[in-house]
Amino acid sequence: MRIERRQNQPKALLIVAPVLAVLAALSLAGILIALAGVPVLAAYKSLFVGAFGSKFAITETLTRATPLIVTGLAAAVAFRARIWNIGAEGQFYMGALLATVFGFQNFLGLPSFALIPALFLAGALAGMVMLVIPLGLRLRFGVDEVVTTLLLNFVVLLFVSMMLDGPMKDPLAFGWPQSVPIVDEGLLPKIIERTRLHLGLIIAIAAAVLIYVINAFTVFGLEAKAAGFNPAAAKFAGVPFQMTLIKVACLSGGLAGLAGAIEVMGVKGQLSNDLSASFGYTGIVVAMLASLNPIGVIFAAIFTAMMFVGAESMSRSFGIPSFIADVVVSLSLLTMLVAIFFSNYRIRK
Repeated sequence: MRIERRQNQPKALLIVAPVLAVLAALSLAGILIALAGVPVLAAYKSLFVGAFGSKFAITETLTRATPLIVTGLAAAVAFRARIWNIGAEGQFYMGALLATVFGFQNFLGLPSFALIPALFLAGALAGMVMLVIPLGLRLRFGVDEVVTTLLLNFVVLLFVSMMLDGPMKDPLAFGWPQSVPIVDEGLLPKIIERTRLHLGLIIAIAAAVLIYVINAFTVFGLEAKAAGFNPAAAKFAGVPFQMTLIKVACLSGGLAGLAGAIEVMGVKGQLSNDLSASFGYTGIVVAMLASLNPIGVIFAAIFTAMMFVGAESMSRSFGIPSFIADVVVSLSLLTMLVAIFFSNYRIRK
């Protein structure tokens, strides 16, 4: 037997592969649930009801999915051009930090309709800088951006901790490391009253649609795809290779920084060390589950959020550790990688 690349990839396979990957991950995780002495179907029913069984559950799932959509888009944009951005977590926190810095005093006295976009821009610019620097090191000195972006995550987290224990510390926090709150004009309005679901969800979905349009219908989208698919051929065809990668880095880092700004403005209202539930790292899983498709990122993020929110309900009902959600998400990534492989290759006798 030999493995050969598919000349014509069936479009139905692009839809079937992620579904099969998720079903395989749920089946494998079901073995662990069964070993815990719990009925698998009943456990998964509890998980689904915990994520979508009530108005509160649905809004919590969508609130959890909002930052995952944006960080998933950040990873998808970068990976499509073969920029291995593992630093979305640090870019997320830098975006949240800068949005908080400009939002807790409202220096210019801007009204809400002007202050919110200004804080979005501040967060996006912070994220851009945090990815453009590693990309510059790669283009100039050949430094692997996987290493630099990953290590910058720890640098940023330590810097944020320093700021929370120093200049930005809330004097009313009773020693808890958190910043002073953002002014009311800088907070995102709620979509549904008395829930945590906020305007960030609509912004995240709009961003996914915009990225899809850019990828499918613009010259920049084609140049980014060419730069990632075959750099040598892209340069030969006249694609401005380095400038294209810089643009991609600005877009990817900007999205990750925007995710941080959305989270701090929509949910917390102030910066803290636990702002992110590993949204930057989980965004990579979301992007891979979606096969780097911007529209697919929306559904992959909702699925991932469903696992985390529903696992808490399943844990309360059956005593199963809520970490089973991490297992399912991790298995989903591994099975998706296998599905992607067989989507691109086939076995010949």
